[in-house]
Amino acid sequence: MLNQHRRPSLFATTLLLAISASCGETLAHPPQSAATQTRSQGTQVSPTAPKEVEASPYARWSNGPPAREDFFPIAVWLQDPNNAGRYEAIGINLFIGLWKGPTAKQLDVLRGQDMDAIAAQNALALTHPNNSVLRAWAHGDEPDNAQWNGKSYDPPITPAEIVKRYKAMQAKDSSRPVFLNLGQGVAYDNWVGRGVRTNHPEDYPKYMEGADIVSFDIYPVTSRHAEVTGKLEFVAKGVERLVKWSNGRKIVWNVIETTHINSTVMPTPDQVRSEVWMSLIHGSMGICYFAHEFKPKFIEAGIFAYPRMKAGVAAINKRITSLAPVLNSRTLAGVATVTSTNSNAPIRMMVKRHRGETYVFAVCMRKLDTTGKFVVSGLPSSAKATVLDENRTITVSGGKFEDKFGPYAVHLYRIR
Repeated sequence: MLNQHRRPSLFATTLLLAISASCGETLAHPPQSAATQTRSQGTQVSPTAPKEVEASPYARWSNGPPAREDFFPIAVWLQDPNNAGRYEAIGINLFIGLWKGPTAKQLDVLRGQDMDAIAAQNALALTHPNNSVLRAWAHGDEPDNAQWNGKSYDPPITPAEIVKRYKAMQAKDSSRPVFLNLGQGVAYDNWVGRGVRTNHPEDYPKYMEGADIVSFDIYPVTSRHAEVTGKLEFVAKGVERLVKWSNGRKIVWNVIETTHINSTVMPTPDQVRSEVWMSLIHGSMGICYFAHEFKPKFIEAGIFAYPRMKAGVAAINKRITSLAPVLNSRTLAGVATVTSTNSNAPIRMMVKRHRGETYVFAVCMRKLDTTGKFVVSGLPSSAKATVLDENRTITVSGGKFEDKFGPYAVHLYRIR
């Protein structure tokens, strides 16, 4: 999570090491990457499905994440359980990582605040009476990156070792899935933080065999690497790759930046919203926020230091939660196309139908202006698209409508 730059600070190194120390093959529902759909002349075709409703991907685990239609994972990374109430107030429903834990106190606090978590598997966690809050077991963070040994960097932990650890965790408890978070090499092949495995993306399908839920992190706004800086599309690229590499067999989540981290800049709420929705549109089935800040000073719950970011994330989470049954429904293919009038600014979309309404979630994938021309089949000759969170509607005639997109703009359409 922290290894976004060449060399971490002493504190960041210590934290990274502590995180690393502490912390089946059923088709995952739904393999819904929109970016793998066919394209020609700037037109994107929506990814065909025989039905709207699909069983939850979490139903196979008796103690896993809730399998309810109205549950969508919205997590925060490595935060103090005493802040669970504050995070719940902004729409967080899951903690990932427990510092030097899980400990009995952490589990008791989480239970008292009705907050679920994903954490390392230890002897206490396996038997503690409040371990019902634990919804998955976690590998150490970013094993695909070079590993700091206190003096220098060792090679990444091998995929074979991750698979071995996965099987060991499964042997002790198969009632919960195993969670693995990978580094930015998932999306950025030239990431030097992988050391001797830099530019070896072929490693990742092998890593994915060592988990049930696979996540990754890349922070384009705060990145120091010119190839990545400001290019939010790297977030979507990583999600799309994980979906493709697993052939839909793994549940894909990802991590989103919210603070300066180690940078002099930080994302705006609009940029966070863009990263979140391009993740969902490309197939992510769970969102986790990275809330730490290390410069100009360390703040663990950094998201609360910035009222606009706190409000922005709360609004994003409220909308995701309200749309959870829609997001958890099957993604429809072959029912819609979108053409961008600017060939340098592709638009990607995801189409859902739920309870008689059609949803089109769309995002401009570049820092450019364009207009999207949509054609959606199966609609009445005259319909209306409500643009969620924008207080406006668009007339849909014969299944066709147009809308303007600013740089990395997101539009969420509910059509009826």
